[in-house]
Amino acid sequence: MKLRAELRPENLTALVDSREQTPLDLSPIRVETATLPTGDYSLRGLDHVVAVERKSLPDLLVCVGQERKRFEREVQRLLAYPVRALVVESDWQEIERGGWRSRVTPSAVVGSLLGWIAQGLPVVMVGDHDRAGRYVSRLLYITAKRRWREARTLAEAVLEEPLTV
Repeated sequence: MKLRAELRPENLTALVDSREQTPLDLSPIRVETATLPTGDYSLRGLDHVVAVERKSLPDLLVCVGQERKRFEREVQRLLAYPVRALVVESDWQEIERGGWRSRVTPSAVVGSLLGWIAQGLPVVMVGDHDRAGRYVSRLLYITAKRRWREARTLAEAVLEEPLTV
């Protein structure tokens, strides 16, 4: 049996939720629009394994404030995925400074983020939109690559011989 030796990012297709307002550049991964049950980003074929939620700072403030209950339900759905993350287009210093036009305090935002981390949701503070694209792309690729290696190992165990490339 012949399988490709290594998985390449350009062979993957990311699924971007159709409700995503400002999609990330995930190149070299290909992109396809889909309606995802949870999160903004996943992978075709691994949509039951990986879910990534992206938030700009204004979106995050809404999720901590007026849409808190709705976002808590989203967090609970994310926790069901083996690979999950909340990617925030900000950094801790910007959040601690505050200065935004919202009744949500910096302390409430920090507390919410730490609370979600404590529940088991990794929070990745990436700084800006471009960096978010690079980090999400890389997370999707690493997830696929690990699953690819697991599948190769399983196939070799079932066949009781190494797969030729």
